[in-house]
Amino acid sequence: MTYKQKLISGLLGATFGLGLFTPATLAEEAKKDNWTLIHAGTLLADARKKPTTEQTILIKNDKIVDIKAGYLATAEGVTDPKIIDLKDQFVMAGMIDSHTHITGELSPRGRLDAVTMTESDYVLEGAVYARRVLNAGFTTIRNVGGPREAVFALRDGIQKGLTLGPRIVAGGLTISPTGGHGDHNGYRPDVFGDPDSGICDGADACRHAVRDQIKYGADMIKYVATGGVLSKIATGTGQQFTDVEQAAIVESAHAMGRKVAAHAHGKGGIEAALRAGVDSIEHGTYLDKDTIKLFKKTGAYLVPTVLAGVTVAEIAENKPGFFIPAVADKAKRVGPRMLDMLKRAYEGGVKIAFGTDSGVSKHGINGRELELMVEAGMPEQAVLVAATVNAAELADRADQIGTLEKGKSADIIAAAGNPLENILTLRTPSFVMAQGRIAVE
Repeated sequence: MTYKQKLISGLLGATFGLGLFTPATLAEEAKKDNWTLIHAGTLLADARKKPTTEQTILIKNDKIVDIKAGYLATAEGVTDPKIIDLKDQFVMAGMIDSHTHITGELSPRGRLDAVTMTESDYVLEGAVYARRVLNAGFTTIRNVGGPREAVFALRDGIQKGLTLGPRIVAGGLTISPTGGHGDHNGYRPDVFGDPDSGICDGADACRHAVRDQIKYGADMIKYVATGGVLSKIATGTGQQFTDVEQAAIVESAHAMGRKVAAHAHGKGGIEAALRAGVDSIEHGTYLDKDTIKLFKKTGAYLVPTVLAGVTVAEIAENKPGFFIPAVADKAKRVGPRMLDMLKRAYEGGVKIAFGTDSGVSKHGINGRELELMVEAGMPEQAVLVAATVNAAELADRADQIGTLEKGKSADIIAAAGNPLENILTLRTPSFVMAQGRIAVE
């Protein structure tokens, strides 16, 4: 462990009162089998199916061992179990947010923070936000772009048990063309030195940018197929990377076993990304019936992020001066279109995975996207499928998460009411367990 890693780990432990585990204590803990039995009054083990009642979930350490009918006090091989009484609760798999930026939040200080905050600052802020997201019932997130070292450190720290948070499927730096949505626009030339390794022009440079993210630990790749709302430059929301560059990005990522997410608002850019073979389109604002046909032909997911659209539109209308003019104009035009976009996509049969763009909206209110999806016309069950089964497949973790079954991770949440009847019951989960560790009880 490097000095910086030790420093970050120590700070995380101090911040959350968890302490820094030494190799000796970790080894000692590994010798113990911790059993937990959850008594679930109503259990939705798979959001595609009907719930069952009066079930017991048997958990050994961080894995589900079995699910049995009735309320068991023990079982064969189980020693000294912790019993969790959720007999009056609705129990389901932990939700998955497919589009987050966990190390920051939108604020008027954003441009200053970009040139004053260090990677250590970002990892500490990210740890705070991660706990908020976990408490909201999201036990896994995809982080689609952010300060690379900080995100990877936070991901690894959570996985090692150094701090409590959702499992993170981490992209590295966002891949962007020079001057594009993911570039550092609007600053003096000397503020940022050499271009980030995520900035590329031409197919070969884009292949290198993808491989560079994977070299340093990226679980997936995110690139900008079009302009974006929050770009500090008036370049619109149309296609930015060429078709050839996009094909090179996707081909390079897939060749190294990574899925690809494309930020895309404009119709032309969405369709170019779909033709290139991306696994998901993030936002999808200006899709139409032809775009929907292409979605269905390629099998790509739409991650709608309606909450982000609502958030920026509200800010642009109610907080003059929060955004620079180029951003405020786009926010007013793009944000209000996203609810109708989702309605048309769902009715057209596009596969949908839940995602918020948390970081644009505040971390911890991720569940508001569930409500917006219902408002857009999606039935509650379809919304829960999008937030569990579909998002797990998109994250390439369907063998670990998304449903509750034998051998999968103990990522479990509960609500006081039935979200299949009223999605608002998931606004404040009554119980949250992530990888066998209880966050809310």
